[in-house]
Amino acid sequence: MTLRYFIFICLIGLSYNVCAQETDMELADYYYNQGMFEQAKLYYEKIYKTNKTAKVFNNYLNTLIELREFEEAEKMAKKKIKDDAKDGVGYVKLGELYKKFNKPEEAKEQFSEAVKKVEPTRSNIQRLANEFSMINEYEFALQVYEKGRTQSKDGYNFTYEVANMKGNLGDHVGMTEAFLDLIAEEPHYLQTVQNSFNRLLNLEENKENVDMLKTALLRRAQKSPEQTIYAEMLVWLFMQKKDFASALIQATALDKRLNEDGNRLINLAQLAMNNDDFETAKKGYQCVIEKGPASPYYITARIEKLQVMQAEVSKKPGADSLYIQLEKDYKAALDDVGRTFETAVLMKELAHIEAFHLRKTKEAITLLQEAIALPGLFNKTQATCKLELGDVQVFDGNVWDASLLFSQVELDFKDDILGNEAKFRNARISYYTGDFEWAQGQLDALKASTSKLISNDAIDLSLLITDNFNMDTTTAPMMMYARADLLAYQNRFQECMTTLDSILTEYPSHSLTDEIKMLKASMYMKQGQYERARELYQNVVELHFADITADDALFKLAEMHEYIYNDKAKAMELYEKLITDFPGSLYVVEARKHFRALRGDELN
Repeated sequence: MTLRYFIFICLIGLSYNVCAQETDMELADYYYNQGMFEQAKLYYEKIYKTNKTAKVFNNYLNTLIELREFEEAEKMAKKKIKDDAKDGVGYVKLGELYKKFNKPEEAKEQFSEAVKKVEPTRSNIQRLANEFSMINEYEFALQVYEKGRTQSKDGYNFTYEVANMKGNLGDHVGMTEAFLDLIAEEPHYLQTVQNSFNRLLNLEENKENVDMLKTALLRRAQKSPEQTIYAEMLVWLFMQKKDFASALIQATALDKRLNEDGNRLINLAQLAMNNDDFETAKKGYQCVIEKGPASPYYITARIEKLQVMQAEVSKKPGADSLYIQLEKDYKAALDDVGRTFETAVLMKELAHIEAFHLRKTKEAITLLQEAIALPGLFNKTQATCKLELGDVQVFDGNVWDASLLFSQVELDFKDDILGNEAKFRNARISYYTGDFEWAQGQLDALKASTSKLISNDAIDLSLLITDNFNMDTTTAPMMMYARADLLAYQNRFQECMTTLDSILTEYPSHSLTDEIKMLKASMYMKQGQYERARELYQNVVELHFADITADDALFKLAEMHEYIYNDKAKAMELYEKLITDFPGSLYVVEARKHFRALRGDELN
């Protein structure tokens, strides 16, 4: 019983001491955080005798510094040196003390001693460099890392840390060389180094740094051609600056040297295409095509190169004559790779060219029906072919055949963007045929579509109906306009113009006047009559500024000045006017993108 009683008393005493220490620490920290350093000192002085953790040491030392008790603080820091000689932290604390009491020479002496004394293990080096960084002594932090790099006892080379620290010190050349050493030694750091270059060199705005990095990479690539990592970096750098042509040169060399399958070239060509660099995109795909049918990306390259050519032709004035050659290119590709489920996309695109640009609707319909019936065709690919076939049927005047196709896709893909696409096309048919109320109901459901394009199209058509049908006392003008809109879709321009003129004659000053001008302008654009189109767009901007078509006309004008008249300054002026005067427009995001590109901003 006596032994048990003794143990019980000891445990009570121990618990009391622990609780007392916790209470003292809470009070010490409270007074310290409140700036009541006299009171904090009383507690830290007591606690530090038994608890010499980094937190207690730092708070106690800072308390003494705040109280201007230099000698006691100095004594404490020197004691720290004796207790922890291997990591050199004590020297930093003493140097920091001297620095705060305006003794810069003594401070530097202690900092140098810290670098000299630290035992170069990874943990010691990292701890000491962090201590220097926390007091903004980056030069000494760099010295610590460089010692670790050359004298490390556990194999860690600190190249990344050296490079980063040189960057923090503004030594961009030294930083670049260190980072390039790093990726040669450890290629898995590639992404990290690229992120560091972007952050520390400000590659988006600083041309000098871009040129410096490019020169360093080219020099290393020439000196050590076996190190393909430098060519990788050059590809990345050129792509950052959207210099896809230079990137392709390096990527092609890498593809050959590493005996790759063309995946790198495909990705680069796709990026070039997305940035309207059609020439580089075509060259990239051609490099893959030249690998021959054995390449796993051969068919992809054939398909996507033709898509680039189609996009390029669509942006050229008087493009319809160019579609004749494009049709030949598509047919040649299909003869080469065959008509299979893999090339159904090519068949769909060829059908579009034949129907909408060459007025070969019968050939287009036959080709699409053949594509839809291909064995092994993916369901979504088949659905897109059905949507295209429906569009061609509308173009050919068979609106009810088209509606049947759209309904099939809508039913098969209820909760998919394809289903929404089909629903919109059916709503548009109802609009063309004068069933405005039913069309409006479908469009209202589509306004919340996850596809921005579908949502915007639904909003545009819904606004057209709302502004010109729901508020009108007669349906005749709207019926005539919808019929004219269908004629325009079918490229029956003269019939469309006659119908539009009839509306203006029979219903002068009707609310559809601005829409009529916009539809006429779009037809003039298709026919290459750009000056007549420009006059109409300008007329809408000036006379119908409060109508829903004003922002549309302004955007079209800006595009004309950018792409057709090549007047970049005027295009920028118009884009800026749209952004300023129509902040709620659906075109604002696109207008801002164009404005920044014309101004020379880097686009991500």
